[in-house]
Amino acid sequence: MPLTINFASDKLPEKGTLIITATDGGKLGALGKELDKKTGGAIGKAIKIKKFEGKPASMFALLAPAKTDLDRIVVLGVGDGGKLSALDAEKMGGTALGAVEKADGAVTFLLEPMGNENVADGEIAARAATGALLRDYKFETYKTKNKTKGGPSKFTIATKASAAAKKSFAELKAVAEGTILARDLVNEPSNILTPPEFAKRAKALTKLGVKVEVLSEAQMKKLGMGSLLGVGQGSVQPSQMVIMQWNGAPQAKGKSKKPVAFIGKGVCFDTGGISIKPSAGMEDMKGDMGGAAAVTGLMHALASRKAKVNAIGVLGLVENMPDGNAQRPGDIVTSMSGQTIEVLNTDAEGRLVLADALWYTQKRFKPQFMIDLATLTGAIMIALGQDYAGMFASDDKLAEQLDSIGKAEGEQVWRMPMNDNFDKMINTPNADMKNIGGRYAGSSTAAQFLKRFTNDVPWVHLDIAGTAMGSPKSSTSRTWASGYGVRLLDRLVKAHYE
Repeated sequence: MPLTINFASDKLPEKGTLIITATDGGKLGALGKELDKKTGGAIGKAIKIKKFEGKPASMFALLAPAKTDLDRIVVLGVGDGGKLSALDAEKMGGTALGAVEKADGAVTFLLEPMGNENVADGEIAARAATGALLRDYKFETYKTKNKTKGGPSKFTIATKASAAAKKSFAELKAVAEGTILARDLVNEPSNILTPPEFAKRAKALTKLGVKVEVLSEAQMKKLGMGSLLGVGQGSVQPSQMVIMQWNGAPQAKGKSKKPVAFIGKGVCFDTGGISIKPSAGMEDMKGDMGGAAAVTGLMHALASRKAKVNAIGVLGLVENMPDGNAQRPGDIVTSMSGQTIEVLNTDAEGRLVLADALWYTQKRFKPQFMIDLATLTGAIMIALGQDYAGMFASDDKLAEQLDSIGKAEGEQVWRMPMNDNFDKMINTPNADMKNIGGRYAGSSTAAQFLKRFTNDVPWVHLDIAGTAMGSPKSSTSRTWASGYGVRLLDRLVKAHYE
């Protein structure tokens, strides 16, 4: 069951597990000092013996503390509370839950005033709750035994600013739930999450007020989407395109405000096709739809919090399999744009899917901008590791907004180069372009390929190969799938486009 989070006034509980904070130097707040006095100085003595300095994420526990009915007291270091950022508070909440995730019964996290001029106490508490909710996520759908047992039945954050915290958390919870939806989708095995099943799960967003359409192969063929359809033609699973619309902006003079658009690569499994991948690690290719998962989670978040924006989410859903009918290296396909593509490597398939999805989006919706997300290239992981998504942009303003928000939200991006020389690398004498550019600058030539289908609409491509799946564990993410992109893009919308 998902963690139940409550907010309450700041007072010491009588039973259960209690988490208190200590700032730099191991200093306790007023209520922490009161509790220390109640325990006969046991907390202060432990701080002194352990030489506890209150550094961020440091902690210790006292079991069955004397002169109380508490099961345990956990002292959690937070560093300089006056300099705590919203992201720090989120990490603090995840760390706090991690310290008690095997504790049964009720847990109270006491957050005393931090004296922070930049982040209000209510926002700190709400962010801590968000961190705890994200930390609590587990993917155990298919386990029939040895499932995680125990854990808090209720997680209460006690703060003077409980009313403000509740108000702030209402929106943050919607975004966290969108992130969790994205994690679920990426974690699902490919025998379950086929393109039709993915489309079915996206259609569930209609309950939140999202309008959802699903294009069949016949409809896409009629539209001329030879680039996308070529990728999936070797699979018994039919390719799909999902179009999600959230119309949350007020009407202006009888016309809707131009939407913002997000496009996700949704290769539900990628064998590489005829250009087949090595067998080692191929199981990870169940996550090659991380971009589509992020867009679905984002639309869930926007609708759940009733964002005042018109937003479009488009998913290109395919399965790339080797078969007697599969696309061959050397085939030439015609995209919806009319441009022809020589497919030299069938494992460079994500860009073929996005080519038609991008063109369809800009042609039908005339958006303010388009942002696509894709687990596109291994090359981006060589360049940036797993701490940053590669960002390629035709619009400096949009790129700067994403860079700033990424740092604040902990979903960082790093802008990568694009230029005419990279673009020339995808020219071919046999068609308008080829789908690979050679050994060098693989992520940049992939981005140049995509740019040819944006038709001058302001555009950003996020290569999330290193951040969406197999990402390092953190205080707020403990599973293989991170849900990267939902929080980044929701905050972009909230800060600049509502």
